[in-house]
Amino acid sequence: MGQDTQSGNFRTSDGCAISYSLNGSQKPGAPRFALVHSLALDRSIWSGVVRELADRAAILTYDCRGHGRSERRAGPFTAELFAQDLAELLDHVGWPAATVAGCSMGGCVAQAFAGLYGPRVSALGLIDTTAWYGEDAPKKWRERADVARTKGLAGMVEFQNTRWFGDAFRAAHPEILKAMSDVFLANDVDCYAATCAMLGDADLRIYLPVMKMPVAVIVGEEDYATPVAMAQYLHDAIAGSTLTILKGARHLAPVESPKQIASQLLELLHRSDF
Repeated sequence: MGQDTQSGNFRTSDGCAISYSLNGSQKPGAPRFALVHSLALDRSIWSGVVRELADRAAILTYDCRGHGRSERRAGPFTAELFAQDLAELLDHVGWPAATVAGCSMGGCVAQAFAGLYGPRVSALGLIDTTAWYGEDAPKKWRERADVARTKGLAGMVEFQNTRWFGDAFRAAHPEILKAMSDVFLANDVDCYAATCAMLGDADLRIYLPVMKMPVAVIVGEEDYATPVAMAQYLHDAIAGSTLTILKGARHLAPVESPKQIASQLLELLHRSDF
């Protein structure tokens, strides 16, 4: 009772159509979560987390521009532009503030959002992410985009699956692998390339010292895409943050470990005024 799922679309100030869903509790005063997905996937990575949180909170999920059912208009993209999209989406649904959590690319967006719109962030969850991929990141990310253009996304799926999920999870959940792979393969290559360039160029370190809200940094123990050292950097740079390492998990912890992610997000509520 008191739960519903509403889906809709809105247009950003530059005219980009964004597809979103509101899930969970519709009770007045319920805590609010806004969840941002990872590169080349969509809001469905949060399905397990949404199920865990639905009795306790209202949850906003959406497809970032260039992804999923949102408009496939290729870049140039920046983390700050994606953060502005989230701010305008929160305005559209009438949320002055929320606990914001992002995975991988979504964590970069969440950092930019917290840096630019701090008063709107009740608390912040940074999952399997980084503030900066390093000096050679612009070159490496553009090389990844070139592989997608020349070899196609299909040639990258097996590699992605092994980065996303641990061996045991892949063996036990072939249906989830297929669902995530189908989303990945449905990407527009130009949008994928633009997002790769965005991540290669992103340097969000400037925002970390100004984060005064409660922050939880969460990383899979076996995350090879944004390894524990990157999470440790975030934890060290953000005063008062917590660091949790999920045993055996890889890069898509919201899919692989939804109960643990939901538990961490609920714990954030106890550290915030939501």
